[in-house]
This record gives sequence, C-alpha cells and structure tokens, in this order.
Amino acid sequence: MASLKALKVRIGSVKSTQKITKAMKMVAAAKLRRAQEAAEAGRPYAQRLEAVVASLASKVTVSESSPKLLAGTGKDQVHLLVVATSDKGLAGAFNTNIARLARKHARDLTAAGKTVRIFTIGRKGRAVLNREFRANMVEGIEPGDLGKLSFADARGYADDIIARFEAGDFDVATLFYSNFKSVLTQEPTATQIVPVSIPAVAAAVETGVSAATEYEPDEEELLADLLPRNVAIQLYRAMRENAASEQGSKMTAMDNATRNAGDLIKRLSIQYNRARQAAITTELVEIISGAEAL
Repeated sequence: MASLKALKVRIGSVKSTQKITKAMKMVAAAKLRRAQEAAEAGRPYAQRLEAVVASLASKVTVSESSPKLLAGTGKDQVHLLVVATSDKGLAGAFNTNIARLARKHARDLTAAGKTVRIFTIGRKGRAVLNREFRANMVEGIEPGDLGKLSFADARGYADDIIARFEAGDFDVATLFYSNFKSVLTQEPTATQIVPVSIPAVAAAVETGVSAATEYEPDEEELLADLLPRNVAIQLYRAMRENAASEQGSKMTAMDNATRNAGDLIKRLSIQYNRARQAAITTELVEIISGAEAL
C-alpha cells in the first residue's frame, strides 16, 4: 500500500490536473460558439456556389477546350488526398477519425493499383499518416489556430493544389475533413474537389438547381473563373467545419477528463482515509501494548 505522503501528493496532483482540464473545457466552450457561428454562416455560400458550378457544368459538353478542372485529365490513376486536421491535440478522436478515413481510402486505392499522394493541412494528421505512408507525402502545412484562418489562407492552399493538378502531378483530389453536427457529433467526410464531381452535378440537376437560365458570358468562360474559386471555397468551408469540430471534440474530451479526475480523487481519498485509519489504529495498539508491558 502506498504511504500517506505519496497518496496525499497524488491527490494534490490530480486536483491540479482537474483544474487545468476544467479551465480548458471553459476555453473550448467559448471558442466553440464563435467557431460554430462561422461554420454555419459559411455553409449557405459554399453550398450555393457548388450548386451553381454543378448547374453550369450540366450545360457544358465536356471537350478538350473545356476547363481542365471540369474535364479532368481523362485518367484516375494518381490520387491526391488532401487531409485537413489541426496542429493541436487534446481534442479526443477529432484528428484520429479524419486520418483513419483518409488511411482507409489510401489503402483501398493502393489495393486497386492506384498511385496515392498525400497533402496534409495540420500537424496531427501528418503525424498519423506518416507512420504508414511516409513515401506518399508530398506536402505538409501547419495552419496554426484553425479559428484564425482566413479565406486568403485557403486560397493559397487551393492555388497550390490547382498548380499541381495543372502540372500533371495527379488526376483526382479528394478532401478529408470533419463535418460539424453538434458538440457530441463530428462526422469525418470525404469529398472530391478536383475535378468537379460528376455525381454532384447530377444531384444538383435532380434537385432543380439547374433552372432555365441564360448566361453571359457563356458557361465555359464562367466555369473557368468559378472552378478555382469553388476549390478555395470548399477548402475554406472545411477549415471552418474543422475549427468547430475541434472545439466541440475538445470540450467533450476535457469534460470527460474533469469527471474522470473527480472519480479518481474520490477513490484516492477513500484509500488515503483507510491508510490513515490503519496507521492510527496501529499506533494505538502499540501505545496500549507498551502501557501493558509496564
């Protein structure tokens, strides 16, 4: 059995940890509200732009003159996985779930004979994927605080990806991020961003987005301008969703840690009181035995 001093030191240590986790939970709760508002505010624009691009794409006959971001390379041999996570830990399974989805996708592609390349945005995702796909890493960006990322940052990432696509480095790019549902639910999501996904075009047409519309200039010219913007917007949306998901997951993780610390303190306190009572009883027995010996 641990000594009284050791138990007292451990109880004090757990209490200090509990104060830290409680403070981190409060900070995450404050950041979550702002991040959630930003994520929800950005969704309508991103969804509408995606629908407009899909509507335009449905009216265009894909040919050699079509924008490359629409027509693609004509192949799907080389896949770029854009894995967006965070630089910081202590957020439960937030980063791990995104990396796990990307890892499964990479394994499936490799098994199908495809070439996989990985572009990470966030230190934690890179650390997880590096263990198995070190040779497949082509870029690793550390974005810092996700809540402070601007559209200019997302546009820079998008320009880099588009430049690689135009240089023929890959055929298809898929974005992995966490879609924020609630404080308790963050859904790892994969969406194709380069070239524009044909299923997304079909879905937009089915939902009635493609109403009878005349465009000036023509659809292909509009797409040449909107497709790069759409990639940047989808990346920016992913960053916003990740910011909210990170804080929601962190808030839940710190709440669980605080409650676990409380349970541990109770168990250690019981153990301390029992050890203290045993020590007192032993001392009393020794005193009584000594008195009787006299």
